[in-house]
Amino acid sequence: MGIIREVKQWSTTHHPKWLVALRVVLGICLFAKGIQFISDAAELESLLSNGHFNQSFPWLSWIITWVHLFGGFMIIIGLQTRLAVAMQIPIVTGAVFFINAGNGIFSSFSELLLSIIILVLLFVFLIEGGGPISLDNYFRKNPK
Repeated sequence: MGIIREVKQWSTTHHPKWLVALRVVLGICLFAKGIQFISDAAELESLLSNGHFNQSFPWLSWIITWVHLFGGFMIIIGLQTRLAVAMQIPIVTGAVFFINAGNGIFSSFSELLLSIIILVLLFVFLIEGGGPISLDNYFRKNPK
């Protein structure tokens, strides 16, 4: 528990304001991907079946869609940011290694580079948290 407390203290004192804008952009990207999966569920189903996941886990596409929607929204507003990021990391890791890696970076319509950038940002905000402009910070300063 001491390490977690030290990470929270460090991230509170060393969180530049521009990271808040980056957190919001990350949340918007994840939220938009969730909307894209809702609007074209067949695309997600085909991606998962190419990665041999859909036969084993038919409910996986539903979970991925809603975790992107709710997690992206929570990241945007900064509510339970670390939890929302922790829920996103396994999904984006699977996208990097199992879905997008087969296409390569330089193929047409490759999302591998974007997925890697999002994965790196998720790890950054797992450590940093919501920052000074977030609901996490508001509730920390105004307990009731």
